[in-house]
Amino acid sequence: MAIPSTFTYANQTVNRLGFGAMRITGAGVWGYPQDPEECRTVLRRAVELGVDFIDTADSYGPFVSEELIAQAIHPYGNVKIATKAGFLRTGPNVWVACGRPAYLRQQCEMSLRRLGQDSLDLFQLHRIDPTVPSEEQFGLLKALLDEGKVQAVGLSEVTVDEIKDAQRTVAISTVQNRYNVTDRKSEDVLDYCHEQGIGFIPWFPIAAGDLARSGGPLDTLAAARGLTVAQLSLAWLLRRSPVMMPIPGTSKVAHLEENLVAANVTLDDTTFDTINATSS
Repeated sequence: MAIPSTFTYANQTVNRLGFGAMRITGAGVWGYPQDPEECRTVLRRAVELGVDFIDTADSYGPFVSEELIAQAIHPYGNVKIATKAGFLRTGPNVWVACGRPAYLRQQCEMSLRRLGQDSLDLFQLHRIDPTVPSEEQFGLLKALLDEGKVQAVGLSEVTVDEIKDAQRTVAISTVQNRYNVTDRKSEDVLDYCHEQGIGFIPWFPIAAGDLARSGGPLDTLAAARGLTVAQLSLAWLLRRSPVMMPIPGTSKVAHLEENLVAANVTLDDTTFDTINATSS
């Protein structure tokens, strides 16, 4: 079967295998990485290999990921930078939801400054803050879109009902939920995105756990086809739905190049069906 290599959202067309820039930070997603230049090299190499969609967030570092992206590849040309806001960071591995409209607007302005853009390609609400009325958070996203501060709006870690709630206020172009071969809790969200033509960005896209262990079912399938488990996982995602936009991340060039091989892998029906059955 023909698998589309691109996806279009809000009049922006990108290759469906992007890059997630959370791992180009320090331990606990805090501070600078051990080798910032290697991370800048990873970013430049990703673009050389055809990646034109890079996902980041103001909270990665915080600020570090956005800064390294700008240092490495600004001006961006046809590369789209997706960023997120909605978390306070007070230390390594500490994430506190904050959806106050004034805070979200401030973070949008700061991302514009760090990334060196006049308008953000995609601005995503990192989490819906349960302590702030959701209509206020969605209303702020709509205001930023209307003002031209952002070109498209996305949500992260949401339910179908939350997407529908947001759509009553603002057009939703993408949804970013945790999803992979061995973790399909967001299956209903993916199906809704497919129905609505919303880009689905699976974070943590590589299969993990017992099924993906060395010598396990997925490892055996991958080895028989000359692939790694990561490549098999990504190829499965790309076939699973045409709205799927995986963003595997790494801080190493070799790992990046290995992951991107998946863009050219088309799983046959037998392999695809076997993975579905094995992981159910």
